[in-house]
Amino acid sequence: MSKHITSAISQIFGKFANKEFSKWFQKIVNSSYVGLMGLDMQEFHTAESYKSLNALFTRKLKEDRTYSLDGDDFISPCDSLVSACGKLQKDYALQIKGMRYSSDELLGEHFSSDEKKSVYNGEFINFYLSPKDYHRYHIPTNLKVLKAVHIPGRLYPVNIPSLKKRLNLFIENERVVLMCENSSGKRFFIVLVGALNVGVMQISFESAIKTNASATESSVYEYEDLYLNKGDDFGCFEMGSTIVILAQKDMLELKDLQSKDVKYGETIARNV
Repeated sequence: MSKHITSAISQIFGKFANKEFSKWFQKIVNSSYVGLMGLDMQEFHTAESYKSLNALFTRKLKEDRTYSLDGDDFISPCDSLVSACGKLQKDYALQIKGMRYSSDELLGEHFSSDEKKSVYNGEFINFYLSPKDYHRYHIPTNLKVLKAVHIPGRLYPVNIPSLKKRLNLFIENERVVLMCENSSGKRFFIVLVGALNVGVMQISFESAIKTNASATESSVYEYEDLYLNKGDDFGCFEMGSTIVILAQKDMLELKDLQSKDVKYGETIARNV
């Protein structure tokens, strides 16, 4: 399968983003990006301290945020805009108002029918991370990871205008799907969706997953004792993208988040 133009563009931009220029030029690149995109750097080191544009993209917080330690509180995994959320209608969720996608197709072919059906009529949340946002993602509740699937694909932009005009955008794009269980044994999926420019998704607990690379076939990784705690940093996007959470029916009691900005650590739902 030949490389799609979106992947080729992303790899070229990735080379620029990863290059460490001389200090004076890197300072110009970083400060220009901060000004152009409107990054809020209060929780981070100064822009010029990052040795590449990608190091700035993937910056870590100087100090972790505080969040609820109540086991029933489900926190936002990232800083983002909630572009859509609510209840699935069988296996259909909203990509954006007026346009829907199938959770079966989003999860792909490497999950059984029963695994896919576990989220039918459950809850979904789409988190859109823009280029100005903090790009790292965190565990939203104490969980066990059962399986990770890397699905190669395209790298179309996932911004709001793109969501409005391209049907099945999440399904066409490259993604990493994590099947998890919460502390009560209820199942949910965390889906990381790639996007244009760089297109890399880092998964801290599975270094074998290489996105926007040469893979043309899906890869499956299964785990027996992989437990992660609420708030754990488990990787990052290299540029903005989207996270989708699909939860088993009656697992989450969602707050009204439609079209609202949320921050990593903010309580967005209750495990019920």
